[in-house]
Parts: sequence; structure tokens; C-alpha cells
Amino acid sequence: MTVPGRRSSTFSRLLRHGFTDPSGAERLLDLPELSALRGDAVLLDALGATADPDLALRGLVRLVEAQPETERQTLTATLLSAKPFRDRLLGVLGASEALADHLARHPRDWESLVTYEAADLHPGVAEFERGLAEATDAVSLRVAYRRCLLAIAARDVCGTTDVAQAAAELADLATATLRAALAIARTAAPADAAQCRLAVIAMGKCGGHELNYVSDVDVIFVGEPTEGADEGKALQAATRLASHLMRICSETTVEGTIWPVDANLRPEGRNGPLVRTLSSHLAYYQRWAKTWEFQALLKARAVAGDPDLGAQYIDAVSPLVWQATERENFVPDVQKMRRRVVDNIPAAQVERELKLGPGGLRDVEFAVQLLQLVHGRSDATLHSGKTLDALAALASGGYIGRADAAQLDEAYRFLRAMEHRIQLYRLRRTHLVPEDEADLRRLGRSLGLRTDPVAELNKEWKRHASVVRRLHEKLFYRPLLDAVAQLAPGEIRLSPKAAGQRLEALGYQDPAAALRHLEALASGVSRKAAIQRTLLPVLLGWFADSADPDAGLLGFRKVSDALGKTPWYLRLLRDEGAAAENLARVLSAGRLAPDLLLRAPEAVAILGDPEGLKPRGRDHLEQEILAAVGRAGDAEQAVAAARGVRRRELFRTAAADLIGSYGTEDNPRETDPGALVDRVGEAVTDLNAATIAGALRAAVRAEWGDELPTRFAVIGMGRFGGHELGYGSDADVLFVHEPREGVDDQEAARAANRVVAEMRRLLQLPTADPPLLIDADLRPEGKSGPLVRTLKSYEAYYRRWSLVWESQALLRAEPMAGDRDLADRFIELVDPLRYPAEGLGEDAVREIRRLKARMESERLPRGADPTLHAKLGRGGLSDVEWTVQLLQMRHGWAEPGLRTTRTREALRAAHAAGLIPTEEAQTLDEAWVLATRVRNAVMLVRGRPGDTFPSDPRELAAVGRNLGYESGHAGEMVDDYRRVTRRARAIVEELFYGA
Repeated sequence: MTVPGRRSSTFSRLLRHGFTDPSGAERLLDLPELSALRGDAVLLDALGATADPDLALRGLVRLVEAQPETERQTLTATLLSAKPFRDRLLGVLGASEALADHLARHPRDWESLVTYEAADLHPGVAEFERGLAEATDAVSLRVAYRRCLLAIAARDVCGTTDVAQAAAELADLATATLRAALAIARTAAPADAAQCRLAVIAMGKCGGHELNYVSDVDVIFVGEPTEGADEGKALQAATRLASHLMRICSETTVEGTIWPVDANLRPEGRNGPLVRTLSSHLAYYQRWAKTWEFQALLKARAVAGDPDLGAQYIDAVSPLVWQATERENFVPDVQKMRRRVVDNIPAAQVERELKLGPGGLRDVEFAVQLLQLVHGRSDATLHSGKTLDALAALASGGYIGRADAAQLDEAYRFLRAMEHRIQLYRLRRTHLVPEDEADLRRLGRSLGLRTDPVAELNKEWKRHASVVRRLHEKLFYRPLLDAVAQLAPGEIRLSPKAAGQRLEALGYQDPAAALRHLEALASGVSRKAAIQRTLLPVLLGWFADSADPDAGLLGFRKVSDALGKTPWYLRLLRDEGAAAENLARVLSAGRLAPDLLLRAPEAVAILGDPEGLKPRGRDHLEQEILAAVGRAGDAEQAVAAARGVRRRELFRTAAADLIGSYGTEDNPRETDPGALVDRVGEAVTDLNAATIAGALRAAVRAEWGDELPTRFAVIGMGRFGGHELGYGSDADVLFVHEPREGVDDQEAARAANRVVAEMRRLLQLPTADPPLLIDADLRPEGKSGPLVRTLKSYEAYYRRWSLVWESQALLRAEPMAGDRDLADRFIELVDPLRYPAEGLGEDAVREIRRLKARMESERLPRGADPTLHAKLGRGGLSDVEWTVQLLQMRHGWAEPGLRTTRTREALRAAHAAGLIPTEEAQTLDEAWVLATRVRNAVMLVRGRPGDTFPSDPRELAAVGRNLGYESGHAGEMVDDYRRVTRRARAIVEELFYGA
């Protein structure tokens, strides 16, 4: 008798045995049906050993209740007397609600768990075929399938088989099921069966002998006519048989479904015929197949139907698999496949994804398959469809390190065991780790974690996922270093040939040179070489993700050689996570940024500073440059210091642009291309303005001390005035001066001209730093006019002689350096010219249109494609800018928002004022941004300015990567450019030309 208020001893025992609802368990144990089991301590121990004792007990009650009265005693007696049976049955009931449901519906199926012969421990296809032999239709096949599945699950949860053996048994059961389903289909259509030979080829996890509890079974069907049969009719018959087989397995019946049969890995996918002849398969693979299709064929295995035809198919396609690395597009395909594809996973699920999430099963499988493709062409020991067998073979052959392989093997087994237990619970296809506490507890206990199942499970899962994530990249690259480094005794070295194969597969065009660089960087026993061996596996992966891996590795070697004795360099790359990836992106994305960096390698420190990629404002830059000028001994030293700051800031701007365009692990790719363009334009404008201010100060100080005899100002024009400079842009300027009080006009003019000449000389001196070219051709009278004018001279010229194109050019005029008061008065002078009262007259509009049409016909370079010229081509920069500038000159007097030197700002103002509809404004903006990005990208990639896409395929691919296109999509980039600019040109025709 239990004292009121105190727990019964049974309650306490149930609690100790892992029941979470001991009160409910007590009630179930008190049921009459369990009277024979109620007091048995062995039963309680067995229940407590299951993944979920409450679930196991509920399942047991349902099973006992479902037994006929005459059989109930047999079940309970067997349960009490046979430990192997007890562990199997209760283990399944505690792990799988779905199989408990099956046992309740089919109460005699518990008997399949009683026999415990040696042959039952590791059944193969033949044993499963015997288990399915009596199935004559879809319903009876499902019942027999579940009975076989019950035995597999029992061995699995009791630890009789490990995860790899359980996966192999599931694949063998699938093979037997496909054979049974085909037999049922053939029996239902004997005439079709007589006309054709049909072979079923398993793919994916079934083909690889590593199936899940619930998974699509991927197949390919091969058909041939029987002797004397018409091929067309035979293929129709084979298609009907294949379709019926798929329905038998996939359709939902009163006994549920087995699994979907998926034939979408066949040639042309769902758009191709369901059944093809062997010759049709081969024709497709030899001509049209993509790299991923050969990767899929790694796991092809004939499992059902005509065995000779299946064997012929495997024999025919296997050589093609191992020749895939010789295909033209293998490298870009691999780069695309290697990139993580988690975009289709809802954001809330990414961290719970066992298969596709970071550090998931797909990472291991993909890495192993790719290495098989690369090295399997010369090593037949790698020709295995099983992930774990292939992993072991790769380690044995020295293609990956033994320690890495052991860690991946352990992690993969743990993650697959998690996947199996999650699916086994309700027999549903899922790869998501549950969130519910009870589900996590059951999952943890099913994996042997009993002290604190939820906490231990999360810890182990994260640990293994972290191992996979860390090794996924190193798996490719660490052996490349081992190939050129000293190895520990017993380790197997990757041969030079195999290392070259791998580098080629990863996009390196000169693998021999790459290996030399690796040897120079990582060989030896110094601390520096040890750190390089740690860094390089990851860096090589980032280089391979770019359009020019060779350039990235060469640049890294040069920077490392230059900074090798600097104590902070390797420490920065090792300890500051972002620095190494940022450096890899910068070095492998083109010539400009590495060239700037190699002139002063210490600028690499910028890449490790969280604030390092943010542009410095003009005030900050001007203050730094003027201070450097003040410390210098003469004008040349002063401007050399200013140009050094400019070079550093150009590198900062280029690095930020590249990293924003590519994205990194810490900072995703910039989604607004307009923001990238604006940042570059603003940053380059600010640093050029500050550099000119420094050159002006240096030139004045060298000859006149602190004060020039005349007030002097530099007015930015063109893209300089519009804050839209690219990396290779000249600085368009006007020079204006005004003699100081008491200074002779001629003396003032001589001083102003000498200052201009000295500034231009200093900024173009041959040095390691890029020159800054000053272009004053937009001045009155162009090249024929004086280089410098007084404010009064400008006023007189503009009043009497100014042409409409000069007024248009003045739309971009903005003070950049020198006397601010004088510059402001210049702007006051030109405002009425660029924003004429009441707008432009019709004659002036016609003149602007005539000038634009003449420029289009005369200035486009000979042979240039007008649809691809970013500056002067159709819908390019000139089209958009002239259209916007015409609106500014016509309406700027009435719309203050149009009074800006910036194109995009003026375009937004025109839209806000109702001068351009929304869609047209967006199209013009998109075209202008795209054309600007193309010019910037060409400069970044080639290291010299260009207005058209490069003709060199590698350079074109690098421009594409900079613009956000993956490898192999350069053609798509060019098509997109033509499409966007074609739409922009149509708007220009309407708005500018009035068409």
C-alpha cells in the first residue's frame, strides 16, 4: 500500500529507468493485458535501455492488445524468456512510432524478430527476396517490406549492425523490392514483358549501397527489344513496365507507401524519355552530359531486370565517368559544384540541416566524389560507390591524410546515425534535426547518450559538423602541401602527377609552377613554413574559387617573400580570420589590386582591420597628405609621399570593391551594385582631390613659400566633378586664378602657369606609384586656349563666346582644391550657364542632339562593337549621361534637385520631379551602374583602363566573377549587358532624341 502523498516504489523505479511520464507508465503496467509482465524487473531494465521507454511501453501495450487471446501468452512468454528478442522488439518500439503502428496492424509480425540465427545477422539481397516472395500486389508488397524493415531496424537499434551495414541492408532491401515490383508489373502485362528487355540501374544512395530508412530511390531505366521485336514498340512496352514499377513502389495505399522511385537522373532529366536504349544513353553521355551527371554515375549499379543488359550498361558508362576530368568545362563545373548551395534551404532551417547545411553529409559526399573523379582515372582502387569505402581508399592511396580521413569517417558515421534515427521515428523523409525537447532526448538516447541526452547530442553534433566543415576544404589542399613537404614516417605522399591532376581539376593552368610556389612557401622546418602549411590549404581553396587561381598563388608567394621576415604578417593571416580570405580574394581577382599591394606589401594590414576597408574621407586624406608634404625636404619628396598615400587608398578602395563583389564567409556579397559603384566613385574622387591639394601645396612651397602671388583654385570637371571616377580615370579640371592685391597681372599669370606645370610634372613622375594624369581639355577654347585663366577672363569668355557644349560640360564643375572662396565665386559665375533661366532654347537642344549624334558616329573606336562599348556604345554611359544632362539644362532652373554634378542623384531628382517615369528611370540607372561596373572591373582585372569586355576568356571570366556571375557564365553576363543597355537606348531615343 502506498502512503498518501508519497510516491510508490514503482514510480521511483520507472523514473530511474528513464521514463518521463512514470504515472502514465504505472497505469499502463496495471492493465490486465500486461499482468504476466507487470512485476518483471528484467522487462523494466529492457524498457529503460530503449531510446524512449514511454514510447516503447505504449507500443508494447498496443501490440499485446492486438494479439488474439490464444497468442497473447506466447508473446509475453517469449518476451520474458528470450533476451535477444526482448531487446530487439523493445528497441524498435522505443525508437519508431511508425513500426509500432505496423506491428499493431500486423500483430503476428513480431515473430520475424524471434529467430536469431547467424544467417539473420547480415542478410543480403537473396534473404530479402525470400522475405518478399509472397507479395503479389502493391499492398502485400508494403506489408512484406515493412516486415523486412522491422528486422533491419531491430539489428540497427541493438547495435548488431553499424550504420554502414544498416545502410547497406536498406539498399539490399530496396534492390529486392525493385525486383519484386518489376515482377508484379511483368505479371500484370505479360505481352509487354515479352517484347522488351528492361534493366533497372540504381543511382544515388541506393546505387552506392548506403541508403537511408526513408529516401527517394534514384534509378535509370535501360531498355532493348527482345529478338524479333520492333524497337519503338519495345521501348513503349518497357516504358509502361517502368512506369508501373514506379507506381507500385510510390503510390499511397491502405498500407501507406514504400518510397518514391525517382528517375530524374536519366539523360535530359524529367524532359527525357523514361526508358532509352543502351546506344541512346551512350550517345547522350558522350555528347551532352554535364559534369554532375558523371559524378552521379559514380554510384550506378545494376539492381533489377535483365542482368546482362544491366552489366552492359555499367561496363559502357564506367570509362566515361573516369574520363570526365578531361572534358572542356570540368574546372568551371567543379568550381560551381564546390560552392555551397544552401540558398534553397529556408534561413530558419539551415542550422538544423544534417544533409545540406554547413558541415553536413553532402560536404563529405561531395568532397569524396570529386577526389574520386580527379584521381580515379589513374587509380582503379578509387572506383567505389560507397562513401566510406572510397574515403578509406583515398587515404590508402595518399590522396588525403590518414588523420583527416579517420576524422571524416567518424563524423560521417555519426551524422548518418543521426539521420537514420530521425527518419526511423515516423518513417518520414527528413534531414532536419528536431527542435522539440522530447524528440531530441529520444534521439540522443538512441545514439547511446544517456547522462544528459539533449546537451550531449548538441555537443557531439556540433563537434562533428565542425570537423566536416574544417576538413571539407583541407581535404583537397593539404595533400598538395604534403607532396612538397617533409612527411612523418609511414605517411604516403601524393605523387607529382596526382598533385598536378588535382591542381588542374581545381582550375590551375600551370600546376608545375603552382607546386614550385607551394614548395617555396611550405617546405622546411621553420616556424614560418609551419604557419604557411596551416594557412595554405584554406588559401588554395579561396584561390580556386576565383577566375585566376595561378595569379592568386603567385601573388601570395610574392607578398610572403616581401613580408616573410616581418613578425606580424603571418600572425595576422593566421589569427585574424577575415584577413586571409580577404587577401586571397584580392590576389586572385585581377592585376590592379595585387600590383598596388606589391609596391608596398605592408598595406596587407588593411585587410585584417575590421575598419580597414572603409574609405577615408577627403578631410582625413587631405590632412594626412598635407602633413606629409610639410615634413618632406623638397617638392618631389612631398608629392612622392602624397602619391604613396594615394596608392595605399587605391588599394583600400579596390580591395573593398573586390571583397564586396565576391563576398566572404563573414561578409556576404553586396546586393546593391549601385552602392559599390558610388563607394568607388566617391573614394577615388576624394583621394585624387586630396592628392592634387598636396601637389599644389608642394609646388607653391617649393618656389613661393607659404603663399602664391595669386589666388588659385582647381575645379573638378567630368567624372572628377561628378564624384564618379573609376580606377583608371584621368582627373578633368579647370584652373582659375585671381591676382592678389598689388600683384601685377602678368606676374600672377606666370605664377599660376608655373604652378600648374609643376603640379602636372610631379604627379606624372616615373615612380613605383601610379601617376595621376590631369586633363584640362574642357577649358575654354579647348587645347587652343590658355591653361589657366583669371576669374574675369572666364566671365568675359562665357559672356561672349561660350558654346552650348561648354555649358553642358560645366554641369559637372565642382571645387576640388585651392582657394575655396575663389572656387565658390567661379561656381556662382557658371550656374546661370549650366542652368539657364527658363531652360534651353530649341536651337540649343538641337545643337546638343547634333553633337551627340556626331560623337556616336565619329568617336567610337574602329571595329568596336557598339552594343558592348561601355562608354560610347548603345545604352552606355554617354547615352545615359547626355540624357540626364539635357534634363538638367532644360529644367534645372526650376528644379533645385537637378542642380547636382552627380548623374544618379540628378536621375533620382528628375524622377521625383515627374520628368521621367519610374520604370524608365530605373532602367537608365541600371544601365549606367552596369556600364560603370564593367569599366571598373576591366581595370581591376587587366590593370589598365578599357571600355569593352576583354577578349581573353580568363579575363572575361574574371570580369564576370567581379560582376557576380559564377564561372562558366560569362556569356550570360554579355547577354545581360546587351539586354539592359538595349532597353536603356530605347529610352534615350525617346527622352533625348525625341523619337
